[in-house]
Amino acid sequence: MRCRKIFFAAIISLFLLVSFGFGEEYSLQYFLAKGSSKANELSKKEKMELLNQIEEVLGQATQIHTKLIQNIQTGEMDIRYQEGKFWISKMEEDKDSIETGIQQIKLLKDKPTHLVPSIKLYKSLKDLSSNFNAYNNIPSFSALVGDLAPEMELWADPVFYKLYLLPLAQLKDKEVKKETPQQEKKPTPKAKKP
Repeated sequence: MRCRKIFFAAIISLFLLVSFGFGEEYSLQYFLAKGSSKANELSKKEKMELLNQIEEVLGQATQIHTKLIQNIQTGEMDIRYQEGKFWISKMEEDKDSIETGIQQIKLLKDKPTHLVPSIKLYKSLKDLSSNFNAYNNIPSFSALVGDLAPEMELWADPVFYKLYLLPLAQLKDKEVKKETPQQEKKPTPKAKKP
């Protein structure tokens, strides 16, 4: 009987250890905590997971974007014609930002040390979060947009900027400084006045 209890306790503790080892979740809270700590260097796995999480957010943005356009075009939302045209044009900009963001994520997954795609992704995220926050201020849109706008803003600014873009830019800056050695300035002889 005693052996069974020890055996079952060992199995339960083994399952707990296995679940803690494999159950590492990379959520927004994880990356926010990582960004607020002093050691904010991301491992390669964490960088890929960050890009995957941002890709999911862009996927949600695509779904919301599609629903917003459908609701405006079908007349489900009570919006005047001119306002509808304005918001549709804004949403076309969003479509371009979403597509650009997804393209840049694909580039960064292949080559994570490229600075230009990371800057373009950051700009896309900032533009989208700004527009989605504007949509959130319109009562008929806010039901569809919900919490995605502030979440997208958090993914863009403190998380992606601080954990991915800024360290990458600092790394590139160090590489440029190493490649271009500073030349010594030779003193120029002063001309004597006669």
